[in-house]
Amino acid sequence: MKIIKNDKVKVIAGNGRGKTGKVLKVITAKNRVIVEGVNYVKKHQKPNQMNQQGGIIEKEAAINASNVMIVCSNCNKAVRISKKRNEDGTVERICKSCNKAV
Repeated sequence: MKIIKNDKVKVIAGNGRGKTGKVLKVITAKNRVIVEGVNYVKKHQKPNQMNQQGGIIEKEAAINASNVMIVCSNCNKAVRISKKRNEDGTVERICKSCNKAV
C-alpha cells in the first residue's frame, strides 16, 4: 500500500467525494484507511469510567484505500505515485505528474 499515516489525501469515490484530510490510521490487512473529517458514523456508547454520560458519539470510520488519492505537496493536487529506490537503498515515493518526492 502506497498510503501511510499523516499523508494528505483526497477522497475520489463515495459519499465523501471531493473532501481532503489527513490519514489517521492505515489498516493494511483490510486495505482500508481512516481519514480525518471523512465518513463519520454514529456509535451508541454505554456510560463508563472514561465517559460518565454515555450517549451517541460520532467518529470516523474506515474507507477503502482505493477510494483515496495522495495530494502532492509540490503541485497541490491529487496524483498517482510511484516508488523509486535510491542508491543507498531507501525507497522514495515520486509524484507521477511533477516527478518530485512526495
